[in-house]
Amino acid sequence: MAQVQQPSIPKGTRDFGPAEMIKRNYIFDTIKSVFKLYGFQQIETPATENLSTLMGKYGEEGDKLLFKILNSGDYLGNVDAELLQSKDSVKVTNKISEKGLRYDLTVPFARFVVQHRNDLQFPFKRYQIQPVWRADKPQKGRYREFYQCDVDIVGSDSLMNEVELIQIVNDVYQRFGIRVALKINNRKILAGIAEAIGAPDKMMDITVAIDKLDKIGIENVNKELADKSLSNDSIARLQPILALSGDNRQKLAQIANVLKDSEVGQKGIAELTSIFDAIEPLGLQTQIDLDLTLARGLNYYTGAIFEVKALDVQIGSITGGGRYDDLTGIFGMPGVSGVGISFGADRIYDVLDQLNLYPQSATQSTQLLFVTFGEAEQQWCLPVVAKMRAAGISTELYPEPAKMKKQMSYANGRNIPFVAVVGENEVNEGKVMLKNMKTGEQQLLSPDEVVDLLKNK
Repeated sequence: MAQVQQPSIPKGTRDFGPAEMIKRNYIFDTIKSVFKLYGFQQIETPATENLSTLMGKYGEEGDKLLFKILNSGDYLGNVDAELLQSKDSVKVTNKISEKGLRYDLTVPFARFVVQHRNDLQFPFKRYQIQPVWRADKPQKGRYREFYQCDVDIVGSDSLMNEVELIQIVNDVYQRFGIRVALKINNRKILAGIAEAIGAPDKMMDITVAIDKLDKIGIENVNKELADKSLSNDSIARLQPILALSGDNRQKLAQIANVLKDSEVGQKGIAELTSIFDAIEPLGLQTQIDLDLTLARGLNYYTGAIFEVKALDVQIGSITGGGRYDDLTGIFGMPGVSGVGISFGADRIYDVLDQLNLYPQSATQSTQLLFVTFGEAEQQWCLPVVAKMRAAGISTELYPEPAKMKKQMSYANGRNIPFVAVVGENEVNEGKVMLKNMKTGEQQLLSPDEVVDLLKNK
């Protein structure tokens, strides 16, 4: 007899049952409510994009993490046999794959803006909540399929947009009750640092390396820089810059002195100074730190960059983003500046779980269950159940007159807070015995009284 293969899902992906989905929808709804509060409009883009849209936008490392989709039909039919025998995976892939799963929501958004430019009102404020895919090594807090919740403004180079995004971060995490630190830097400052240490042509190598500082430590960062042909003198001149300390204003003053001869570096310092000046009187609860080691490895960032870390949970960044002046130019629409941030819903889910911060409404789907002793009672309950639902109370009727223990076990298993018990006596009186499953308290109430009581809960 053939052995039955146990079903499974790909590594780095997850199933979400009803209990998880209630929590996930709480996350999405909370983030969406803040986005809408600031006047952002929702869009969606396809899960698949042409590889010509995706490739070259995320740097060499990002390109390697793109999931590529085989062409339909006989995808090897037109590939030269000699090319196949060469085992050149890059060239072969170019012949057999024209599409890929989106890596993030920002590049597809830039493509969307260019394609629909005549239909949009600029500055265009959009939000987008959809899954993305990365062929990364799965580990705790890092998945191959995960949701991003993006908010972007394009068509304006005003720094007030950065200020607004910082306010959005503050509002979202205040609603979740998560203590976070928002780290901020500027890619122009990083370009200035590359100039100051005598390696202006190595800016991308420097940013990719120092972006890993928290993960791999300074020694491994220095080793990676040396492997990228950065001179020992340049590496040595970088060390005191990465070690700058003090409050935000003190660090800005120190780096301003280091970059006094760098025009691009001074511009980055001026931008951050303007942002700090604007947010200072807002009284935000979020901790905001200037972090000169923050680099954000994606190639398209050109100005302010952000990253948000949870303070009470060991996990990677849960929000990140920045300014990208050149992205739409890649698609033939130059001169359109943009800035945005992305909330990592899956990591936020894990943080809320670990800190037990979900409200009760985010852990239950049904508020009231009707249980009965027989078919006659079930028939009596049908219009009453409809009345409850019409009043906005999430209500179920147990579908069969099973033993009372079984029906009550169902209520407990589903974490349903109230049960309406209906027997012959209740039907005769036109009432239900409402039981609070947490306290055990019971009350004989009319349907209208049940509505009044539960609507006020």
